[in-house]
Amino acid sequence: MVRASISEALISQGDGGERVAKRQRSAIVLLDLDILDCPICCEALTSPIFQCDNGHLACGSCCPKLSNKCPACTLPVGHSRSRAMESVLESILIPCPNVRFGCTKSFFYGKESAHEKECIFSQCSCPSSVCDYTGSYKDLYAHYKLTHSTNIFWNIKRFRCGNFFTTSMLISDKILIKRVHEKKLLLAVQCFREPCGVYVTVSFIAPSAPEVGEFSYQLSYNVDGHTVTYESPEVKRVCKVIFETPQENFMLIPHSLLRGDLLEMQVFIIENVDQE
Repeated sequence: MVRASISEALISQGDGGERVAKRQRSAIVLLDLDILDCPICCEALTSPIFQCDNGHLACGSCCPKLSNKCPACTLPVGHSRSRAMESVLESILIPCPNVRFGCTKSFFYGKESAHEKECIFSQCSCPSSVCDYTGSYKDLYAHYKLTHSTNIFWNIKRFRCGNFFTTSMLISDKILIKRVHEKKLLLAVQCFREPCGVYVTVSFIAPSAPEVGEFSYQLSYNVDGHTVTYESPEVKRVCKVIFETPQENFMLIPHSLLRGDLLEMQVFIIENVDQE
């Protein structure tokens, strides 16, 4: 159940001040928002919304996916607009899921997911497999420094953006955590051994909030006169590290260039600053 409010634009409609005031007092309600999801895509209903003759609803963009047949009763759907439901959705305000952590923003139903990805109050998970701590990205930085800095396995060291640094890690460890002290950020360097070689990727453990900043990076691996280099205009920002082989933004080191389990690389992180 989610607490939602009816927008003032809808509240202001009425025959008199007494009626309007009464509607305003009862504007905060608890809703099971799942009932407002499209049965085809299982996401929030989006306009235009259509209904079949039995009143079942679906997104206009989803109707063709089932040949314009209602998923509930198979009657035709995609021809009759449900303008009443469109008005209802346009009037429902949803608080940010991070409201209990300090976020005060609210959004019309179906629009909150875009904000949630960029909310500075989003909770980030500790990358240690033996720790279930979650907190803001700055609190996570402090937690990691105090709790895991003595753990040799994590090999935590500080570095500054704008400077090359050499990092050494075991491929079998899969992850190495570095600290960006001036930004209070944790950088995760991950590697994944696959049949075609080792995939290497980096990411900041932080939400994609503008306040965090945007960064680009370069990876370089040298062995026996051979060099593998990868540059990316963006360092990914994630609230939780996942241990899955990346599909994009990675450097691939062929097995022929590997020398055992030890991996030594040069890493360069720079903050992207807009120049106006």
